[in-house]
Amino acid sequence: MSNPSDKTETRMNKQPEKRRADLLNMSLEEIKSDLVSLGEEHYRGDQIYQWVYRDVAFDEMTNLSKSLRQKLAQNYIIGTLKQLKRLISADEHTIKYLYLLSDNNIIECVVMKYRHGNTICLSTQVGCAMGCSFCASAPGGLIRQLNAGEMMAQVLESKRDLAKLGWNPVSNVVLMGSGEPLDNYENTMKFIHQIHHPKGYNMSYRNITLSTCGLVPKMRALADEGLNINLAVSLHASNDNVRKKIMKVANVYSIEEIIDASRYFYAKTGRRITFEYVMIDGVNDRPELAAELSQLLYGFPNHVNLIPLNENKQNKKKRSNNTAIREFMSVLRSYGINVT
Repeated sequence: MSNPSDKTETRMNKQPEKRRADLLNMSLEEIKSDLVSLGEEHYRGDQIYQWVYRDVAFDEMTNLSKSLRQKLAQNYIIGTLKQLKRLISADEHTIKYLYLLSDNNIIECVVMKYRHGNTICLSTQVGCAMGCSFCASAPGGLIRQLNAGEMMAQVLESKRDLAKLGWNPVSNVVLMGSGEPLDNYENTMKFIHQIHHPKGYNMSYRNITLSTCGLVPKMRALADEGLNINLAVSLHASNDNVRKKIMKVANVYSIEEIIDASRYFYAKTGRRITFEYVMIDGVNDRPELAAELSQLLYGFPNHVNLIPLNENKQNKKKRSNNTAIREFMSVLRSYGINVT
């Protein structure tokens, strides 16, 4: 019979497994600094960074020594997502992915095929704190923030799967999935810088669109970053009374403040603003509201995107009928507003 004290000693002596860092969540400079602390040359960071964004495993990084490759495998991982499900639309122009995170939370992203390339709509949070009444993506509120590596992994995992399907790689990113990107500002900005990095994914800032419900201070901070990304503002109303009925954030920031911040973004970047407007039957789809919206948007380059409500079980709201949508669009155009 074994001595119980031997088992106790074994448990006490057992070292916890070292948690490996995710290279997708590290900037090039962070990787270089880490390598130096591991006794490696600074320049190796450039080589590793380039390999990581080519979707190459450690043992395939052929310009690195075997000992360095082993060291990388012991200390790092590349991405933390696991694909749970792939749903392809009937017209084969849209793919929805469900991904499992390392803590067993689930996120989704969507890839859309266009003539100019493939666009990925990715999540920036698990859940969302904004509580928009018409949104079905986060009825349970905010669970946690995604880090930059988890955002990047959505791009790279989807890119890998698209290659299997014979699709082209992702050429555009839209931060418009679950979550409010500006409520996760630091991680979102880190992701944007990394996907743009010329030694990484090398995506143009102009191919990146960030969507916000209107967190005014962060909109201004984003403008001050001086990046030529695209900004889409989820407006959905032409006055505060209507907006407060459907969006909690309207109790914090007024439409006037949001429009002022949008003008500021344009002044800083020269980029045209897109205003998203979900068409909800009997709520925000009257012609006089279209006229009111036109007055708000006068005087700076912008575009209005009218979106029929995606009806869901979480609320009883209905999408506007086609006649109401056409009439709303016609009023906007009569005022010279660019609208689709």
